[in-house]
Amino acid sequence: QVQLVESGGGLVQAGGSLRLSCAASGRTFSSNAMAWFRQAPGKEREIVAAINWRGSNIHYVDSVKGRFTISRSNAENAVYLQMNSLKPEDTAVYYCAAAAYAYGLGTQAREYTYWGQGTQVTVSS
Repeated sequence: QVQLVESGGGLVQAGGSLRLSCAASGRTFSSNAMAWFRQAPGKEREIVAAINWRGSNIHYVDSVKGRFTISRSNAENAVYLQMNSLKPEDTAVYYCAAAAYAYGLGTQAREYTYWGQGTQVTVSS
């Protein structure tokens, strides 16, 4: 059974930092794109960042460029999201996702098959 488990969410003041982690089990994703999405109340789920299998191709949504960094460890079957200079508008449930197909880099939710349960990130002003 494939599982993605996120950790690292929480409450932080504006300008602060958090580091999200996502540990995968049940299969190896070393050849697959992985990504972070988020969904705020009343809004659609949006991609935050995506990383290809070897970290050579990375995509960020414009609103987080220069503040967030996605990385991965294929040895640990994990993906991370370092979030700096957090803003209240970053408040959302953050989801880890992994693609079923090898290689490539998806930026749409429909391109990801495996999803974590989500972790809440709340940024206070």
